[in-house]
Amino acid sequence: MMASLFSGVSGLKNHQVKMNVIGNNIANINTIGYKGSRVNFQEALVQTFKGAGRPSAISGGTNPIQLGLGMQVATIDNIFLQGGLETTGRITDLAIQGSGFFVLGDTNGNKFYTRAGAFGFDSNSNLVDPATGLFVMGKTANSSGIIPSQATVEPITLPFGQQDPARATEIITLAKNIDSSATTSSASIVQTGLSQVTAVSGQYADDGVGGTHSISIIGSQAQAASYTGSINGLGLSTQLGSLGVTDFSGLSISVDGGTPQPISALTATSSIEDLMTSISNIDGLTATLTAGGEIQIARDKAGAPVDFNFTSSVSAANSILERAFGVAAGSSFTSAGGAASTFVATDTFNPDQGTGAAAGPVVTTLELVFDQNTGMVIGLDGLGGGGIAIEAAGGLNFTTPGNELIIETSPTTHSTSLNVFDSQGGKHTATIEFFRSIVTNRWEWQASMLDDEVITAGGSGYVQFNTDGSLNTFEYNGGAAVLTVDPRNGASLMQIEIDAGTSGTFDGLTGFKSGTHTAALIGQDGYGVGILEKITIDQAGNISGIFTNGVNRVLAQIIMADFTNQAGLRKAGRSMFQPTANSGEPVEGVAGSTISASLTSGALESSSVDIAQEFTSMITAQRGFQANARIITTSDSMLDELVNIKR
Repeated sequence: MMASLFSGVSGLKNHQVKMNVIGNNIANINTIGYKGSRVNFQEALVQTFKGAGRPSAISGGTNPIQLGLGMQVATIDNIFLQGGLETTGRITDLAIQGSGFFVLGDTNGNKFYTRAGAFGFDSNSNLVDPATGLFVMGKTANSSGIIPSQATVEPITLPFGQQDPARATEIITLAKNIDSSATTSSASIVQTGLSQVTAVSGQYADDGVGGTHSISIIGSQAQAASYTGSINGLGLSTQLGSLGVTDFSGLSISVDGGTPQPISALTATSSIEDLMTSISNIDGLTATLTAGGEIQIARDKAGAPVDFNFTSSVSAANSILERAFGVAAGSSFTSAGGAASTFVATDTFNPDQGTGAAAGPVVTTLELVFDQNTGMVIGLDGLGGGGIAIEAAGGLNFTTPGNELIIETSPTTHSTSLNVFDSQGGKHTATIEFFRSIVTNRWEWQASMLDDEVITAGGSGYVQFNTDGSLNTFEYNGGAAVLTVDPRNGASLMQIEIDAGTSGTFDGLTGFKSGTHTAALIGQDGYGVGILEKITIDQAGNISGIFTNGVNRVLAQIIMADFTNQAGLRKAGRSMFQPTANSGEPVEGVAGSTISASLTSGALESSSVDIAQEFTSMITAQRGFQANARIITTSDSMLDELVNIKR
């Protein structure tokens, strides 16, 4: 009977332990990073009345007869379930997703491990747990924002209010596209010489290269065929009859060997003006009266005699041809003096940008532009590949050495600018301007500075593209390898490499026909002096500082730890754990790498306690306690009956 009493007592006692654990779980329902516990029971001592018997040849075996003497607590386990994330918006609030712990420590080398990430900074800019004052442990980055492999784990201290030293620009990056079809160059007259050119207009249709065109013109203008009669002293009102003309028939003129065209309807009272009007009515001919009073018949269109000769019909005695032109009876006349143009226009072009093959000069022969009505050369074409009209409205003329036609063409350009920094943090504006080159798929470039800085080397060069638009080479003139600038403010010389991309690829400058220029200086690696303004924390625990100079650099990294057996950790109070012999040694590392967890900044991990589960466990604990209490009262009643037997 006494055994049942002691069994009931053990049940009461240990169900009280379970209620204590449940109460602690529910008490920490809103504790950040808290991990719930559970109680596991096991049977206590066992009294054996009879052992087990073996089977024999005549009978079977028998089971042991044993009596349990109550129960006891087997384990109180920590259940490391993932808690939900609660957003706070505070950068130093950190939540762990996955397996792992924050490492907290003090200056004596003591370390504690926690899932509660409500951190903040103290007056010395140390990242700490404000509830305990313990330091958050991690590794410090060097001045380049790199965590050295040999860096030790130590308290994280950030340099709030400290200056970030300036860094001189060493590389500027060029990217995007230079339009290979671009041509915005126009032309203007610098010197007409003797050419009689009156205007140039239009834009390059081809290369669009800027420079000076010196155009020499040799030869002569086209000449029109003509014939001048030998009878002088004639006047417009002179009547044909007064000249002794008695035969007005049979006069015709054949142009270029064509069908003779008659000149009729003339009488003795017809004037010389009437005669010239009749001749001028023939297509392509014009009759005029010279200053000496001779009749001159000329072709309207200049050109070679083979194209423009004309002859008259055979005349009779006292005919118009004999009396007005002086041609003997029975004879005819032939025009003379017609000639094609012998002009040759040679253009010697000197680009205003470029070295080597791009320096020129380039010598080409320009095309002659004829007036289709007069046959005269009235302009030139083909300058720079075409598109520029050179006009000589009164007819082109030859030039002499020193009196050439000089035309200047503006360059086709594209420019881009970027701020760069010297060793003292001084800001300077650098500009790179591209100029269309006479070499196919090539652009010359020229660097300049906005203020009084001086470029001492590497200030010009060229960029060559392949036929597929990819970069071929980006070169500096004069054998330079970098752009060298004297900032003239006491800072060191600036040595700036211009990175235009990888040869044969499209990762930098390209030369496609796109219709627009997009090439730009897209970045540089320098910056001025700055002060740490705010921080960010990424999923790997990298704490990056954002400085007032725009620099974003890693300052430190939060170290995490994990254990082979998390359930073997010992609670140290205040939501912290310490290792034991059964937890294993902590494995320290980086979230997302050596530690299979990630960090979320601006959030906290909620308690992992399931209130529904706890209430259910509370009911079972209560019923267990009640049942064990009933065992005691029942056993007590039985003992009373036993004592009453004696009565």
